[in-house]
Amino acid sequence: MKFDELDQKMRVFETVHDQCVLPGLWMVARLDGRNFTRLTKELQKFEVPFDERFRDLMVRTTEHVMNCGFRIIYGFTESDEISLLLDYRDRSFGRKTRKLNSVLAGEASAKFSLLLGELACLDCRISELPTVENVVDYFRWRNEDAHRNALNAHCYWSLRQEGESANAANDQLLRLSTSEKNEMLFRRGTNFNDLPRWQKRGVGLVWERYVKDATNAKTGEAVTASRRRITPIYELPMGDGYSDFVRKLLADETSES
Repeated sequence: MKFDELDQKMRVFETVHDQCVLPGLWMVARLDGRNFTRLTKELQKFEVPFDERFRDLMVRTTEHVMNCGFRIIYGFTESDEISLLLDYRDRSFGRKTRKLNSVLAGEASAKFSLLLGELACLDCRISELPTVENVVDYFRWRNEDAHRNALNAHCYWSLRQEGESANAANDQLLRLSTSEKNEMLFRRGTNFNDLPRWQKRGVGLVWERYVKDATNAKTGEAVTASRRRITPIYELPMGDGYSDFVRKLLADETSES
């Protein structure tokens, strides 16, 4: 059998289940660390419940993936996850979810591993969102998840430091409401409202334009050039203010099209 015939015969087993995101839909890729609990608590010994070094690794990994060939409008990271909003006009890999998931997970895993100096893996899934409000709701969801996780993490490690076992600490938290968890921390000297915003709401990453001095290659005269760079936001708005923040990002992006 000639190669072309064999290639055509076998290629179908790779592509028969290919799914593509329909044109005009927004795509959000969510990357999530695999076995990061073991990685951060046993192999690397990061501080608990939050570690600035780990935060910075996640931010730098997000920056890398935002700048590796896709049209990514907004990045968001909290805990061991990253969410990436792709422009609805992005046509990378024909919008095949198989390719998007594998390439984004590979880029993030490779970058994080290099930064950490330890093998690390992140998986990826794609959300297909038809409206701007769906996109806003998605990021509001992850923003609220960051808040919930931060409260639970501070409570959990407060109990662990008092000698409670992992199971006992988890059992106690299951019985407490949000207000009771806040009160528990306050009695132990921690006002949850005063903690850094990045711990409670995650970190957003946006593209910003800036002007830099340059030289005209033909004339040699001094000129200015407009460039783009990624800027982390460590104090994101809260509640409806965050929804408005995401909505404005989308409005600014579509107005430039």
